[in-house]
Amino acid sequence: MAPLDDLLGRTLVLVAHPDDECIAFGGVLQRMAEPVVVFATNGSPVDPYFWKQYGSREAYAAMRRREALASMAAAGVKDVIFLADLPGGEPLVDQELFRNLMPAFDLLTDIARRRMVAALLTLAYEGGHPDHDSCSFLAAQLASFAELPCWEAPLYHRNADGSGTFQQFITPSGEEREIQPTAEETERKRQMCLAYPSQGDFLSHFQLTPEVVRPQIAYDYSRPPHAGKTNYEVWQWSMTAEEVSAAFANFLRTATAHGAMR
Repeated sequence: MAPLDDLLGRTLVLVAHPDDECIAFGGVLQRMAEPVVVFATNGSPVDPYFWKQYGSREAYAAMRRREALASMAAAGVKDVIFLADLPGGEPLVDQELFRNLMPAFDLLTDIARRRMVAALLTLAYEGGHPDHDSCSFLAAQLASFAELPCWEAPLYHRNADGSGTFQQFITPSGEEREIQPTAEETERKRQMCLAYPSQGDFLSHFQLTPEVVRPQIAYDYSRPPHAGKTNYEVWQWSMTAEEVSAAFANFLRTATAHGAMR
């Protein structure tokens, strides 16, 4: 099994939205010597349903950014990057990451090079949210391109009968590591989660402990992550799993044609 120490040095932690980091691996994050936490989207979807009570998409995005910084402060993380705030990151909107993979990849490649990271940690390819799946895809491509080890953690997915599952991989690989945070780490993780009042009671669906991580498995991103409807299709969002996986396949064709990937 891959040594867990590979994950605990200078690691680029790639998540889609503020709050993903605390519920997926808030305890593991505290054990890293030099984590670089990257939020891949602005956390504010186009649909007014998500932000109307805050007045504007921009106001909601700014609030989620403040919440993320408070969460990172609770974990003692100092190196925090919001891709949407960087030059070229303007299209990186919540729920739209699969439509903007190339600018996200270019920014991540630059960050990994400048920070000289030694490993990656991201979310599993499981059909819970298209942005989570896009982070899984981007991390896999960056790991291949930069020759870095990549680890992953589950958040949530739908089962074949439509029921939901939290914090379990769809298919075990045999290399899963169950990590039990200490009492102090658990309390800091609790404070990280409490930094996100905008998310209501959603985070209460997740257990604080234990946490599960594993070396990222080799996914076929040209296909949906599992048979049946994904979680976002059950929620009747605008995209389908086929559209998301087609975007991944198109990225690979385009990158290969332009010599951007090995």
